[in-house]
Amino acid sequence: MRKLSIVALCATLAGCVSAGETVSFKTSNPQQQALMRDGQPALVSRQKNSLVLVRPAARQLQANGRPVFVVGINNLGRQPVDFRVAQVEAVQHVGGQDFGMQVVTYEMLVQEEKNRQVAAAIFTGLAAAGNAYSASQAGHGHYRTPSGRTGTFYSPTAAAIARENAAAQNEAMIEATIETGQRNMAALEQAVIKDNTLMSGEWYGGQLHLAPPTDQGGGAKTYTIVITVGSERHVIDVSQGPAGV
Repeated sequence: MRKLSIVALCATLAGCVSAGETVSFKTSNPQQQALMRDGQPALVSRQKNSLVLVRPAARQLQANGRPVFVVGINNLGRQPVDFRVAQVEAVQHVGGQDFGMQVVTYEMLVQEEKNRQVAAAIFTGLAAAGNAYSASQAGHGHYRTPSGRTGTFYSPTAAAIARENAAAQNEAMIEATIETGQRNMAALEQAVIKDNTLMSGEWYGGQLHLAPPTDQGGGAKTYTIVITVGSERHVIDVSQGPAGV
């Protein structure tokens, strides 16, 4: 459970952005229990050979954003069991109809981060080019004497200082861009749930990202998440709506 606590903490810190919605859980059978964990709603679903614990990754979710949950899975059986992200299902219920919600996998999140890094590199390159151009113009100036004479001058010292400053600024920007990308990739690797074989008695868990549910005009959005562990299906009913409502 120690790993799950770390994952939950990381998810909570990462999720502290513009927010406005909360979630609640509804039990669907006697083997489920809705409870509170550290002031947040959670649901425990127990079957013969597996137990699943689900809670939101943040105290409030961003309106119209992706809901993110922390999922903990425990193998209660005597044999290894598989968890596959591809077997996770999510369905939104709207007006008596069901609509599929995409599960955003680790691989999808990694590709999004790679795309973000490409965009960041382009912006960094443009900023570096701007710094280099400004430095190339440094050292040149105009003067005007008390008698009214005008002219131009060039200071090699000023130009050298400007080039050194621009080089230092560009190096810092590039390093910051690379470090940010590396941190983001490491956070995804550590936090996001992936395919995993659970040995007997083992806990495993991480973040489960879903596509945003369709807005219901400010009203509650209800959806179901089905988490399959081995041959057992854990059905999690979720209600998501404005905070304080």
